[in-house]
Amino acid sequence: MNRRTLLAATAGLLAIPPPAFAQQKPVRIIVAFAPGGPVDSVARIIAGPLGQALGRTVIVENKPGANGVLGAQDVLRAPADGATLWLTSVGAAAINPSLYDRLPYDMARDFAPVSVVVNNVEVLVVGADNRAKTATEFVTNARAAQDTPMASSGIGSVPHLAIEQLGAATGAKFLHVPYKGAAPALTDLMGARVAGFFGDVPGLLGFVKSGRLRAIGVAAPHRHPSLPDVPTFQEQGLDGVDTNNWYAIFVHTKTAPDTIAALNRAIGAALKSSAGTLLALGAEPAPSTPAELAQLLQSDTQKWGALIKAKGIKGE
Repeated sequence: MNRRTLLAATAGLLAIPPPAFAQQKPVRIIVAFAPGGPVDSVARIIAGPLGQALGRTVIVENKPGANGVLGAQDVLRAPADGATLWLTSVGAAAINPSLYDRLPYDMARDFAPVSVVVNNVEVLVVGADNRAKTATEFVTNARAAQDTPMASSGIGSVPHLAIEQLGAATGAKFLHVPYKGAAPALTDLMGARVAGFFGDVPGLLGFVKSGRLRAIGVAAPHRHPSLPDVPTFQEQGLDGVDTNNWYAIFVHTKTAPDTIAALNRAIGAALKSSAGTLLALGAEPAPSTPAELAQLLQSDTQKWGALIKAKGIKGE
């Protein structure tokens, strides 16, 4: 081969674009909630770093409705190639199976765990004018008043189940007032029409820091890094109030194991690079192995299922 032929051949090879993730179809993160909420915010924070780790474009698509069912169905309709990820909170994954008699999906049959993304423990907040400065005082006042109204973001939601945990742990009687989401519940809380509300730290942090709400108890074994001055319920002598509205990523169960492993590594890298932003939001980065997520799903399904059955709670 002469020099001219070699140069022509080399030029031809260079003109062929190298195989790369960026040339494959985008990865979609399906969020089963409306834009602007905590799950959506987490998805958008990690989308960029996840795309860099994968070498692919990552987009966030919101599929709200039916307590996460619509988002789950969208993932199951897509090809099982790892390009469609379901970012869900604990509700659709571990609570819905006990809350509803029939679901169009089965977690064990239809979904493969990839990684926990963040932990989102619940914090009990009261209005700024509420006389209770601690969870202990709140419970004492509730015992004296009977049927203290407490808001939740809906029947069977983690905030609702946290109220049930608090009542079971303390013997206090609470009147559950379900709302269609957290926003109207917080409006009535600040207007003193209800006495308390359990919610994810990311959704409440701004209200607490601005002084519009007071955080009086963290429903977790340890204090939250974004609220270091707020003691846990356990620290206040109130055992049995322990919630974690974790967010995690699942894929279609038929996704290849090596694809799941690659996604898991990329999620870990994305969480490491976006840790500061997530913590500022109030979400604790919590990367895990697929096996660790599977164990968490199993244990929380049992925990919440037992409470739902004991209280006779039915989904709307």
